[in-house]
Amino acid sequence: MERGNHTVTEFILLGFSTDPVMQMILFVLFLGVYSLTLLGNTTLIILICNDSRLHTPMYFFIGNLSFLDLWYSSVYTPKILVTCISEDKSISFAGCLFQFFFSAGLAYSECYLLAAMAYDRYAAISNPLLYAQAMSRNLCLSLVMFSYTGGFVNAIILTSNTFTLDFCGDNIIDDFFCDVPPLIKLACDVRESYQSVLYFLLASNVITPTLLILASYLFIIAAILRIRSTQGRLKAFSTCSSHLISVTLYYGSILYIYSRPSSSYSLERDKMVSTFYTVLFPMLNPMIYSLRNKDVKEALRKLFKLTPSSI
Repeated sequence: MERGNHTVTEFILLGFSTDPVMQMILFVLFLGVYSLTLLGNTTLIILICNDSRLHTPMYFFIGNLSFLDLWYSSVYTPKILVTCISEDKSISFAGCLFQFFFSAGLAYSECYLLAAMAYDRYAAISNPLLYAQAMSRNLCLSLVMFSYTGGFVNAIILTSNTFTLDFCGDNIIDDFFCDVPPLIKLACDVRESYQSVLYFLLASNVITPTLLILASYLFIIAAILRIRSTQGRLKAFSTCSSHLISVTLYYGSILYIYSRPSSSYSLERDKMVSTFYTVLFPMLNPMIYSLRNKDVKEALRKLFKLTPSSI
């Protein structure tokens, strides 16, 4: 990659602050969040694998979501921790490329997986007696495989187009990881074709899954309204409340950053939003899907041999 008369071999990640005290505070905070992310998602995966009552399509998708969140957080947080305590803020060109690729692949895969989970909730509520037949093992596996394949194929398209841009000026990334907005700021000239690629990827990986989720919830609402008892309606809606919270938080932050023209990127504001969906969101997901879930609580009690009153 040429920049002027020499080759760009590395980028400098500015992170959040240059103040040593603040960097140490951030290190402790991010270490705590990362530890909770690893603990929460790993525990949820173990519970789903070990407890036969959780061997249902819904928990199969939740387990895959936890798997994605484990790797998604691990793409960013270890480098953030190193940047906070080390004077060396550099990341190699290859390291930036691979971080960019895996973060995009995992993020896109999660978009598709959340759409598959919305369809699963529709199948469960619209016809609960035929739920097991409608969401067969082969269908669930196919939906998950499509999520991963679609996510990483589109990540290849984004990465190849981004890292063939001509970077000029400083090689300083005003962010804590390699992402589209800060890299575009370093590009000499963002071609119109590249902007078209961004809009295509936004449409295929974010807008389309969002529309599928909205359609699923319209059918879910229609199915809930056909339930006669108020208690039955509340019980049906409660089975999708966790997924609805997860979708709102994840898609809201992604659409905020990537649905705008590149000329309107604000790195300081985007940095805070990026922190939420890259670092905090993977920690929150296990809590969202387990705190009010009786099956997960019972599986946790069984795993650690706890009394019902202790969890």
